[in-house]
This record gives sequence, structure tokens and C-alpha cells, in this order.
Amino acid sequence: MSEDTFDKDEKEMANLPEKEEHSDYKPVSTTDEAVKHQLSGMYQNWFLDYASYVILERAVPHINDGLKPVQRRILHSMKRLDDGRYNKVANIVGHTMQFHPHGDASIGDALVQLGQKDLLIDCQGNWGNILTGDSAAAPRYIEARLSKFALDVVFNPKTTEWQASYDGRNREPVTLPVKFPLLLAQGVEGIAVGLSSKILPHNFNELCDAAIAYLHGEEFQLYPDFQTGGSIDVSRYNDGERGGVVRVRAKISKIDNKTLCISEIPYGKTTSSLIDSILKAIEKGKIKVRKVDDNTAGKVEILVHLTPGVSSDKTLDALYAFTDCEVNISPNCCVIDNKKPHFLSVSKVLKKSVDNTLALLRKELEIQRDETLETLHFASLEKIFIEEGIYKDKQFERADSMDAACEHIDERLTPYYPQFVREVTKEDILRLMEIKMARILKFNKDKADEFIARLKAELEEIDNHLAHITEYTIDWYQCLKEKYGKNFPRRTEIRNFDTIVATKVAEANEKLYINREEGFIGTGLKKDEYVCNCSDIDDVIIFYKDGKYKIVRVSDKLFVGKNILYVNVFKKNDKRTIYNVIYRDGKEGYYYIKRFNVTSIIRDREYDVTQGTPGSKIVYFTANPNGEAEVIRVVLRPTPRIKKPTFERDFSTINIKGKQSMGNLLTKAEVHKISLKQRGGSTLGGRKVWFDHDVLRLNYDGRGQYLGEFQSEDSILVVHKNGEFYTTNFDLSNHYDPEILCIEKFNPDKVWTAVLYDADQQNYPYLKRFTFEATTKKQNFLGDNKHTQLILLTCQVYPRIQVDFGGHDSFREALILEASDFVGVKSFKAKGKRLTTYTVGQITELEPTRMPESEPEEPEKEEDGMEEDESQEDDGQMKLF
Repeated sequence: MSEDTFDKDEKEMANLPEKEEHSDYKPVSTTDEAVKHQLSGMYQNWFLDYASYVILERAVPHINDGLKPVQRRILHSMKRLDDGRYNKVANIVGHTMQFHPHGDASIGDALVQLGQKDLLIDCQGNWGNILTGDSAAAPRYIEARLSKFALDVVFNPKTTEWQASYDGRNREPVTLPVKFPLLLAQGVEGIAVGLSSKILPHNFNELCDAAIAYLHGEEFQLYPDFQTGGSIDVSRYNDGERGGVVRVRAKISKIDNKTLCISEIPYGKTTSSLIDSILKAIEKGKIKVRKVDDNTAGKVEILVHLTPGVSSDKTLDALYAFTDCEVNISPNCCVIDNKKPHFLSVSKVLKKSVDNTLALLRKELEIQRDETLETLHFASLEKIFIEEGIYKDKQFERADSMDAACEHIDERLTPYYPQFVREVTKEDILRLMEIKMARILKFNKDKADEFIARLKAELEEIDNHLAHITEYTIDWYQCLKEKYGKNFPRRTEIRNFDTIVATKVAEANEKLYINREEGFIGTGLKKDEYVCNCSDIDDVIIFYKDGKYKIVRVSDKLFVGKNILYVNVFKKNDKRTIYNVIYRDGKEGYYYIKRFNVTSIIRDREYDVTQGTPGSKIVYFTANPNGEAEVIRVVLRPTPRIKKPTFERDFSTINIKGKQSMGNLLTKAEVHKISLKQRGGSTLGGRKVWFDHDVLRLNYDGRGQYLGEFQSEDSILVVHKNGEFYTTNFDLSNHYDPEILCIEKFNPDKVWTAVLYDADQQNYPYLKRFTFEATTKKQNFLGDNKHTQLILLTCQVYPRIQVDFGGHDSFREALILEASDFVGVKSFKAKGKRLTTYTVGQITELEPTRMPESEPEEPEKEEDGMEEDESQEDDGQMKLF
């Protein structure tokens, strides 16, 4: 709302009648119609004016230049002050107050934010730290000037549309003629009345590439890039429109099994806020951490020291699940266009920016063409005026007035009119008459002709650019990228995130207890029977002796009823936990045996293991986390009719069915006792494991590369590109580095063949055949010298290697050899055998001429009919470098 509006309102309030004792004035009640009308008018006019002002003049950027008004005024002031040297920020703020009517504090904050984006302003001094959140020094201590990029891209007074400043004493740009998608490069965030804007920053080089692709008529995609780095999942970015969301993660690495290092933080967070969120998670018991050290200086370094015995992999996931190491950001691309707010996509903003850049470049070329034509016109006039000696005609010298002299010159120039680019005016003639005698005496015809020819060549070039304005604009973006692109590498890694289930990574910081007599369970019953460790976000499954069961939330103390048979933490979608049950149907019914799992049920709803007959009860119950099936002995109550009072039953003969199934008939006779005879193994077989290269995690859901079916004693072999290898178990919480060369089920008898340049042996090529060893500690089959280079690694049984020579030895015939005949199988620590001492050009693997007698077995198909991708099997697959 303008100041004039406030002044007017104060005057109106001042003119209200005052209460006088001698007048007939009566106070107007709040229910009076006039007051209602006045209030409604205030809401309709004043609030609408205020809202429009905040939206258009304060919080939302303009689509043409991507700037808010305060940012535009700061840049305009800096351009007026620009002399190539640094200016005190206090001086810039004071100068900007000529154009911005909202005080020095708002101007100073906006200037610091612009400087921290490291694009338009060249900063000197302490400008704060976006990583730690430290504020900048006082404006009198820091200095700034426009960057070279800003001078190249943002300003051109000839193409700028101007308007009067708020007090009418100066003029300021309506929008700056920015020839770059500045709005997307810097990003912006603003809150207005009734709407907000949040546009995320994007990478400089990718913006140039997208602009070029758009001008070529090709498709393009843009994704955010943050100064703070980290990684981002853009699967739901929705092109930056409302409703989209991106997940941003900090970069966390393992220094060792007891220490995690956070080296990059999510956008919008600082090291202080991130550490605060970690400390809160520690206080709530979500994660177990001994201490957190902040060693941040030029780069982020937050060390998280774990409590002894805590899994670093699980803690890493817990940091993403319970702290600000992972945040969701909802973009909202709202901009001012044609004096109205519009909600656009990032692609539309870029297209409008490119169209605006093309129009500005065309306008600049047209202005340059007009100026060059004017220069050519006068150069031609001057040349004829001096060469023909018009300046020394007797009639010219005897002219009694300026008009007569002009008429004479115009008459002498008339025969040469066809040579001029436009009509000769009186102003042109007066300008000719102002030429000094010294210039006339120094006139050189050859130089004048050369100058005119150069101007004509420039005109042809400008006309060519105008005729091919699209190609000219493409060249403009390419030049920007070549000149400044090296300063803006992508800092944020784009990748897909796996969804972390909080209950799976929450630290079991509580202990669950049960009071069977009174029917209570909870974490606060510390004097009662201990059940298991749990977290405060877990669910608990409860089975009762009458066959009922349900799940409830963990709480401090909760009444669940008496006759509890079994209590434990419930894992949703767990198909491996199998319940083996024998129940009696009714008080005098038959006995049934069943096996089932509980994958998902509604919390606090009661379910029944039995058929629901009154008086039913469970007579035998076990919970088996890996589908184990035991053998039981059943003793029947003695009666004259029973010939075999004792028999055995193996649970492995019972199929696993749904939780609502009736089960199989065990016996119709009265059961005296059921006891365990023998514990059994898992009836579910081995675990089929896949590795998802997108998220670098193992899974049991069929995503990614199939690794095989794993028994409890099996392990996974991981080989890195630098020659390091190790073995791990197949736990889903394992983390793997992105530089994986090979990952597969470990086979200790599998023979591998490697070709390498040995740095210890003058970088001669060596060939070695070996087997990997089971080791959880990283070892390197290339040796201890980090400069040794791996050329290829293959697990073909009978590989063939071809060596092509180069350099001075390129005339030699290629060397082809059978690896199995060339060198024997030894330890991975062996150096191998040297291939040649000649100069090598290239080493490749050829198709083998012989195959092993029996091929490795194909992985079995899933029971639901899912087939494995044969391309994922890498038996015999070559890895080249």
C-alpha cells in the first residue's frame, strides 16, 4: 500500500466528528449500516491494494528478468556506480534507497543473498556462509561490484524500458534486459498475500543446453542443482509446477564402522540446523550416536561417532529417516507476467526466457544496424564534401546567411544522392559545416574508402544475423557456456532413492514388557516380564489362548486383556515369519493343524486363528522367523478304542496358507499332551536376492540384477573398478559404493582372469588368473601400488586375449593367446605373467574357442511366474576399461 493511501486514510479519520457536550451528536453503534459499509469498503479496497502491491512489487519475481523489484533496483544502482572497482556495500545500499522505499535493512539483506548466489555480484570480504548459516559482516566492512557475467548479460540502456522512481526524481528500469534464464539459474523464494513462489536453482550449463535444444526444436528436461551439493530424487519433480516434490539428501560416507561423515547438506539447510535435527533424534532415541563433531570450514565436514555395537549401515538409513539429512521440497513456480501472477512450469519459464532473449538480441542488432547506417551515411557525406571541395566553393564562401550556405551545399550534393543510404537533411548539412579544418587537411581518401567498406561489411554481417536470428541466438548461448560454464559444474547428483521404512531403521531404544496377570503390555512396566527390544514407532502383535490375535502400537502402558499366549514386534509384509498352530475347534471339537503368516492387518481389529466356534483354544503355538518346521509328538488321552495313543507329525508336510484358513485335521480324539520332538529347518528355501544398480541396494523384490538364491552361509562378492574386493552378507541394510565393477554370489572356486598395467614393473602389461577369497576387509587384487591400472577383468573359463601393438612397434602382428595356457591359476596376490615388453596400443578379449563341459545352472523362476533377465547374468562377461 502506498504512503499516499495511508495519508489519505489518516485525513479521513481526522475528519470524523468529535463528541461535544452541546451538540446533538450520538455515538454510532457498531451495528450501524454506515459502519458496516465503511468496513466492507476498507476490506474491498485497502486490503486488495495491499495484496496487489506485495505480489507485484515485493515478493514475486518478474518472468522477463527473473528479479524481484529490490534485486532489480540493487543491480541498477550498482550499474550506475560501476567504474570497475569495488564499492562499499553501505554505499550501494544508500544509493539504492533512491529507488527502493523500504529502508536499508531489506536492501542489505537482499544484496547479501544475491552475492551468496555467486553469479551476478563479485564479492570481497566476509559475506557469510551458506553452509554454516553464518551472517555477513556489517555493510561498512564488505565490498561488491558487478561480475563480468552480469555486465555481459543483464544491462543494455538502449533496450531498457524505463519508468519514474517512487518519488519521481529518478528513473528506473521496468525490467532489466536480461539475456539469460536468470530466474532458473538463481532460484527464488518469496511469500506474498495469498500465494507464494519457490523456484529451485538449476545448473548454468544445463540451462544453456536446454535453451539451445529449444531453439533447435528438440525436447529437453531441467532438474535442480544446489550450491550445497547433496543428491536429489526428481522422480516427482513435475517440471517445477505446483504439486511436485523433490527429495534431497545429504552426502554421507562411512569413514569406518564407528564413524560417519556428512560432507554435503540438503538445500535450505545449514550445518547448525542439521546437527540440531540429529541431536533431537538422539534425544528421542531414534538413533544411537556417541557424539557429533562439526569440522566445517571451507567444506562441510560433520562427523557422527556411533555408539559401540551399533550398525553403521542402519544408522545411515536412520539419519535419512529421522533427521534433516533428507528433506522434501515442494517447488511452486509462480512469476509475474503482464502484471499478473502466473503458475508455470520450469520448461515454460525457460521457453519464455529464450524467446525474450531472441527478441532482445534482434532489437540490439536492429539498433546496431541503425547506428551503423548513420555512421556510413555521414562517412559518405564527409568523403564527398571534402573530395569535391564543396567546403571551398566561392558561392559557399560568399553566402550571406546560413540558409544560403546550406542550400548551396545541398545543391552540390544532389548528384550524389543515389550513393547515400538515406535522404540528406538540413541537420546533416549543418554537421558537415562543423567539420574542423584540421580534420579536412588530414583527410585520406584511401582510409575513408577502407572505413566505408568496413561499415558495409558490418552491415552485411548484421543483416545476416537478423536473417538467421535463431542461429545467432544459439551461438550466443554457446559462447556464454564456453566463457562461464567451467565455473558452474553440477554439484547435486541426480539419482533414485529407495524408500526407507522408518520402523526398519528405528533404533530399538525401548524394552517391551508384559504383565500377564493384569493384562498390560508396555515399555514402562520395567518390573514385569521382559519380551524384547523395540522402538517407540513399532507395532506389536498379540496372540491369545482362545485363538484371537491383533496388533497394537507400542506405548508406555496399554491394557490388552488377559490370557496372552504370545507377544512380539510385528513386521509388516513379512512373509518369512511363519506361525505353526494346533487348535481345538470348540470345547469338544476336533483338533486342527495349520501354518500361516500375517503380512498386514488393520491395527486394533481382532482376528481369529480358529474357526470362531465358542470355546475354541490354541493347544500348540510356535513363531518361526525363517519358516522353520518342527516335528511334534502328540499323546492322546487313553481310551479303549485308541490303538495308537502316540504319533508324530512333521509341520513341514503342512502347506503354508492364509491366516483365515481352517487348517488340516490333526485328530478327532482327545489330546493329552503335545511336545516338541525335533527342531526343523526352514521350509521356505533360500533367499532370492537382487541388486538394484539405481539405488545401490539389495532387495528381495525382483528389482535389478539377479544375484542368486542364498542360504544362510552364502555371501556376496563385490569388486570395485580400482581393484578392491570384499565379501558381504545379503542383508538389505548393506550399502555399496557406486564404483562397482562386479557384484555377484560368491563362488570360491570361480577362476578370474585380469589384464593390468603394473606400475611396479614400468607399466608393462601383465596377465594373471586367480580366485577371490572370502574376506570382509577390503583387499586389492591389483597390488599395493595405487597407480596400477586394470585393463580388463573376465570370468570366462577359457578366455582369449588379443594384444595390438602401437607406437614404434605398431608394425608387429597382433599377439593372440589362450589365457589358461599362458599362466596358471594362483593367489590373487600374485603379480601374474608379463605379456610383452613392446609398446602396447590396445588389449581386448576375443570370443573363446572352447567352452566348459557343463554350463552354470540358470536361476530358477519365481513361483509367481516372474522370469529372470538373462542379460543380467555375467558368467563369462568381460569388464573393459
